[in-house]
Amino acid sequence: MDLGLADRVYVLTGASGGLGFATAEQLVADGARVVLSARAPERVAAAVEALGGPERAVGLTADLTDPGTPDRLVAAARERFGRLDGALISVGGPPRGTAAQVSDEQWRESFETVFLGTVRTVRTVAAALTDGGAIALVLSTSARSPLPGLGISNGLRPGLAGVAKDVADEYGPRGVRVVSLLPGRIMTDRNRELLAAGGDPERGRAEAEAAIPLRRIGDPAEFGRVAAFLLSPAAGYVTGVTVPVDGGALRGL
Repeated sequence: MDLGLADRVYVLTGASGGLGFATAEQLVADGARVVLSARAPERVAAAVEALGGPERAVGLTADLTDPGTPDRLVAAARERFGRLDGALISVGGPPRGTAAQVSDEQWRESFETVFLGTVRTVRTVAAALTDGGAIALVLSTSARSPLPGLGISNGLRPGLAGVAKDVADEYGPRGVRVVSLLPGRIMTDRNRELLAAGGDPERGRAEAEAAIPLRRIGDPAEFGRVAAFLLSPAAGYVTGVTVPVDGGALRGL
């Protein structure tokens, strides 16, 4: 299938590794160009090189807590590649701990980054998509079902899924689509950290896989392919939905 991604341009946050980078790989493989951002300059530089260098990718060292970051991303896309067609907004997972255990400061910091940083980027990118486009939020299965020991995620991710639905309604008349992606157990650094937190990563992995109908943890590329499709013109009639990429782990219909 031709996804229609040739020469289209997307910005991706939190994309020096993990699910953001996996999505960038798929977009570039289908002919798109990307603007990446992350907080560590050396990782941003390595990601740009891995994607084929400046002909295919541009990298910015940036943090979504900075109100100026979304405008910088939009400007970089237009200045380097002459257009913007959408965005994948991914933010690193908030601190572990139950909702009652984490501190007020951890709640505030996570709200600024995970929640407000995402909302700010959505509205900035949407305003720039004057000819339509697509925005995908990388959330978590916690948007539908709470995860043990991840209280902040359980609190903030469902709210972002609601925001995505709200802005999909608002921006739909302008041809801007907004979707939420709900990754489950996919082997990223974040999931390695969560598995290691139990003290026995191998046992933790076996227990996690036993709870997944496909009986395995996913590969980042499997997420990236779903995200690239949903961002592409091939998914032009899909908006306002939450799409699990979790091997069937969520039990709701």
